[in-house]
Amino acid sequence: MTKVAIILGSTRPGRNGEAVAKWVYDIASRRGDAEFELVDLLDYNLPHLDEAMPPSLGQYANEHTKQWAAKIAEFDAYIFVTPEYNHSTSGALKNAIDFLYAEWNNKAAGFVSYGSAGGTRAVEHLRLIAGELQLADVRAQVALSLFHDFENFSVFKPGPQHEGTLNTVLDQTVTWGKALATVRNKG
Repeated sequence: MTKVAIILGSTRPGRNGEAVAKWVYDIASRRGDAEFELVDLLDYNLPHLDEAMPPSLGQYANEHTKQWAAKIAEFDAYIFVTPEYNHSTSGALKNAIDFLYAEWNNKAAGFVSYGSAGGTRAVEHLRLIAGELQLADVRAQVALSLFHDFENFSVFKPGPQHEGTLNTVLDQTVTWGKALATVRNKG
């Protein structure tokens, strides 16, 4: 069965992303077309990128990198849950992505973002990164507004329309994840 990681891309104290990621997981786990797992960057305690060799060489020296690589390699697709900080994604998510290369290749990526402008600019940056990593990003995305989908900017209360959009993101991500398995399994 297709395995999809829901990657919680914020490590900030009091982060809104935890409620968002749990909402994504709760909706995704009702589906029967894939297995979903919540992957929290806090659980990996990755320092600033500290590998001497480029990740494209796959020569990881540090145990934390090897553990992160093993976890990411398990999946066929990813849903990135990202905040928008200063018109981009979080430094923690960018750093975690940068640790690896082959583990991301020929897999699918969907996005759920939140911020004052719905996190759309963070996703724009992630789409550029995805292209370099040979991640096939899907078109649909969930963009949650701090003004409309959070009470007092901190209590997550998504509008009802977002569940339909999230299911579209999940549909596209699972479909592409399945299709790209054929590319990865050619050898």
